[in-house]
Amino acid sequence: MHNTPWLPEWLLWAWFGLTLLSVLYVAWDLFASTPEMKVMKWGWVLVTLYTGPVGLLVYWFSCREPSPGTHEQFVAPLWKQAVGSTIHCAAGDATGIIVAAAITGYFGLRMGTDIWVEYAAGFLFGLFIFQALFMKDMMNMSYGEAVRSSFLPEWMSMNAMMAGMLPTMVLLMSRDMRAMEATSPWFWASMSAATLVGVVVAYPVNWWLVKHQLKHGMGTERALGKGGAPVAAGHQHAGMAMAGMKHAATPLAASAHTGHAMPGMRMEGDGQVSAGRKALVTVLTLVMLAAGYYVAARYGDLSMRPGQPMNMPQMAMPGMTH
Repeated sequence: MHNTPWLPEWLLWAWFGLTLLSVLYVAWDLFASTPEMKVMKWGWVLVTLYTGPVGLLVYWFSCREPSPGTHEQFVAPLWKQAVGSTIHCAAGDATGIIVAAAITGYFGLRMGTDIWVEYAAGFLFGLFIFQALFMKDMMNMSYGEAVRSSFLPEWMSMNAMMAGMLPTMVLLMSRDMRAMEATSPWFWASMSAATLVGVVVAYPVNWWLVKHQLKHGMGTERALGKGGAPVAAGHQHAGMAMAGMKHAATPLAASAHTGHAMPGMRMEGDGQVSAGRKALVTVLTLVMLAAGYYVAARYGDLSMRPGQPMNMPQMAMPGMTH
């Protein structure tokens, strides 16, 4: 292990400066003009805080309303819906992981223990706060129903997110142990890098989950999470939309005609995806997580603790006996 910076310090502070500007812009645009759902507004702010200018670019091309009244249509494509799902995942999971990493660093836990505390914290924070609370309101469910409905999709997504974050954190912290302590700017730089990698790894899994309606996608407060026709058009053609509902494949598709969620609506993916396919994808995410752990164990140091002396080669001293 070394305390060798993996980034020039001036570049580190430049990144933090750009991150601050990115967060300020995303927060201003979301709360002033883009009709994203409230929980997703906070999700975007958090993820931009962790990913800086990259988060701003993703927001600009996938969520920012280009002109008034166009948000529903703008976010309708599947790839943008999957971005929204991934951002929602990252906001909950990465926040839990980062908070846990700061706490475990304070108590000096070894990295091999630290990563699983972080995994549990990320999953619980993502499930019980960002997923269940959001689904409860969006789908008109009880909180218990929302937790049960969100459990498997959140677990799949969390496995993929951690598959990217785990090796990134361990490798960077093995190179510079200052990154294990939340009081160091290198900690926040490593968490930023880990979140970026985690988002990239988690995106394909979230794309599959959204495609099969096991997770919600990008949303708008005017349509409770559904892309599609603008609300105004929905009001003008309400009769046509109601007729179209009769032929819609699922309640989700029906709601897209009007731009509004149907009362008592449930995610219908469980009826469209076989238990075998869900089990297969779940196993795939566990394999991804195992691969991330292997890379961390093979090329990093899972025995390190915050503040411990660096491992130095032992040198024989004059007169020393073995």
